[in-house]
Amino acid sequence: MVLDLMLIGLAITLEPFPLTAFILVLSAERGTRRGLAFVLGWLACLVVVIASVILATGNDPPKPQTVPSTAALAVKLALGVALILIAARQRRRMGRPRKPPGWMSRLDRLSLLAAAGLAAFLQPWTLVAAGAATIVQAKLATAGSYLALTLFCLLATSSFLYLEVYAAFAPARAGVRLAQLRTWLDTHQDQVIVVICLLLGFWLAGKSLYLLVS
Repeated sequence: MVLDLMLIGLAITLEPFPLTAFILVLSAERGTRRGLAFVLGWLACLVVVIASVILATGNDPPKPQTVPSTAALAVKLALGVALILIAARQRRRMGRPRKPPGWMSRLDRLSLLAAAGLAAFLQPWTLVAAGAATIVQAKLATAGSYLALTLFCLLATSSFLYLEVYAAFAPARAGVRLAQLRTWLDTHQDQVIVVICLLLGFWLAGKSLYLLVS
């Protein structure tokens, strides 16, 4: 479970589209305040997902080779296949001109509450769902289980946390770096999505299929 959560958390934090939106939020006037609201909204969304799964299982994960356990593996298998299909679709679209969504031009006028809501809206929900299907196996009974879920949340938010701290303590240098990072993401967004979705998709699908047939 822990390895799966770490891989999913890493994929979430490297998703280029939310990162691009966050850079725009940080680059606006009073961007660090809005950026902090975004980070807190992102974290809160992950915590709500984790809490919902734990409440749904009653903090009693399903036993192996039972119907609920098989269902969780089937969901992870389906999500892995979905990620592979997303990668294939993104690969076909690579190089085509993209028009940024209209709401991106209004990010400099966001309220703090709207910035937090934007974080929830931009969550890569296919990846978050894979995390939720993995957390079904969690039982909050030891320090290790709490640590694993905490690390998942922090890893899934780490890119935003790093940029937020950088912008707060070195605003002049951060402005230049953020512009460079945004340019790189605009140029390589498709490639990043393809790599993330392919690697994680094959991992989730392959491991889930193996556990289902073994």
